Amino acid sequence: MNKSEALKTIVDEAKVGELTFPTNVHATLRIQEALNSPDCGIETAAKLVMQDPLIATRVVAIANSIAYSRFGGGVTNVRTAITILGFNTLRSVVIAVAMKQVNQTIHNPEIKKKMATLWEHSAHVAALAHYMARKVTQIDPETALFAGVVHEVGGFYLLSRAEKLPSLLDDHPCDKENILDEDHEIYIGRAVLRQLLVPKRVMTAIETLWYGTPTLPPESLGDTLLLANELAAVTSPLDYREDAERKKVDDFQCEVNGRSLGDLLGEASEDVHSLVTSLTH
Repeated sequence: MNKSEALKTIVDEAKVGELTFPTNVHATLRIQEALNSPDCGIETAAKLVMQDPLIATRVVAIANSIAYSRFGGGVTNVRTAITILGFNTLRSVVIAVAMKQVNQTIHNPEIKKKMATLWEHSAHVAALAHYMARKVTQIDPETALFAGVVHEVGGFYLLSRAEKLPSLLDDHPCDKENILDEDHEIYIGRAVLRQLLVPKRVMTAIETLWYGTPTLPPESLGDTLLLANELAAVTSPLDYREDAERKKVDDFQCEVNGRSLGDLLGEASEDVHSLVTSLTH
């Protein structure tokens, strides 16, 4: 079975609602589903999070990261952490843990390496989008963080299926130029995002990443995500462009409040590093 046939197989599964996730991810996804209930308040969320030590630890670590230092730090409990972070960031942590759990089910070292790099890329995009939302586009930074975390979940899903469908690992240029393959990958990406109950606004931003070009100076969540993806320090292993094709910060010439975009992003390193560390370790 070649790559096009493998993608068509997964598209057919998605059309009848048969996307399959590893068993150990189901409990984590149930937490995600519960968080989306309108009846879920902070107390309920705290109880849910404390059922999973990995999620609880990650939530407290992020609340104590430099990116959230404006809240004073010194957070020692889940409830306070959730109050600081908000539900969008909490959802980001749940997805982060789910991605780590998916990786744990994989035995093929090539796939594990691609997954690890893809998650590192996603964390860098999320952290940079969070910073840009606060300093550049003035949109909700927690939504920007969540969009960065989930923007490659379709890629994670395809990698999770690659042990049984190894042609999915084929990254030859002919596949990159195959419009039908790209359409199938986008269809699968949308299906996985829907399965994870990703809000429409975030899905729209991710579609901007797939199809759009940023407005300069950046204004929307889609602009923020697109720029963060382009400028992230770690490149996606599923991005088959040559280095020369990728844009650098100097390619985005614009000013925000009298300062260049490059100057603003040049100050991001400490915030971004702190948040990336909290998401990935």
